[in-house]
Amino acid sequence: MTRPHIKICGLKTEADIDTVLGRGGAEIGFIHFAPSPRHLELEAMMRLRAHVAGRAAVTVVTVNADDETLTRIASRLRPDTLQLHGSESPARVAEIAALTGLPVMKAISVSTREDLEAVARFRPVADRILLDAKRPKGSVLPGGNGVSFDWDLLDALGEDRRFLLSGGINPTNVGEAVRRVRPQGLDVSSGVESAPGQKDAGLIHHLFDALDAASAADVPDASSSLERRFA
Repeated sequence: MTRPHIKICGLKTEADIDTVLGRGGAEIGFIHFAPSPRHLELEAMMRLRAHVAGRAAVTVVTVNADDETLTRIASRLRPDTLQLHGSESPARVAEIAALTGLPVMKAISVSTREDLEAVARFRPVADRILLDAKRPKGSVLPGGNGVSFDWDLLDALGEDRRFLLSGGINPTNVGEAVRRVRPQGLDVSSGVESAPGQKDAGLIHHLFDALDAASAADVPDASSSLERRFA
């Protein structure tokens, strides 16, 4: 089993970035949404983007941001992707892509099979799709709440695994997520935190260790394969 694309979101320090990249993380995410404990202002994102220095893809997460904010992010930070994690419609997603000239990833909140019908609506306008759990009652955050949704719902998508799976993924369940869902990628945030907004290097290592173990466990035994072939 090939390890899926790994995006660690809500990073706020150079040390955390280095930990993720040292373990082979392919993409990092910065949050630009004031209510979030992971929120970063533009200047901080620019400093951290310079620290990445091309070692991984950089995504900025926004929630129903206005044109001025999006244009400022696009022109000054120039991320590889804009992640839209609000209630943006397909028309708005297309508008943002045209406005900024950047690839966009649309997050879709899932709690029922009917929620997955949105995937078909956003495919024509979004470069990537992220499937996340709906926020729990009382939370103002559209993501990063540490809750999962029923992955069995994804059977409705058939063999289409062209999405990033998010929502409550952590070192304990990441192996199961990979084996059961086999998504194109995983997006992890609160699952590698010791407190909201505080990434934990130990948990980051545990996550990647679990991913490596899941990948190794899924590799067929070479000798057994040969024995069956020539029996």
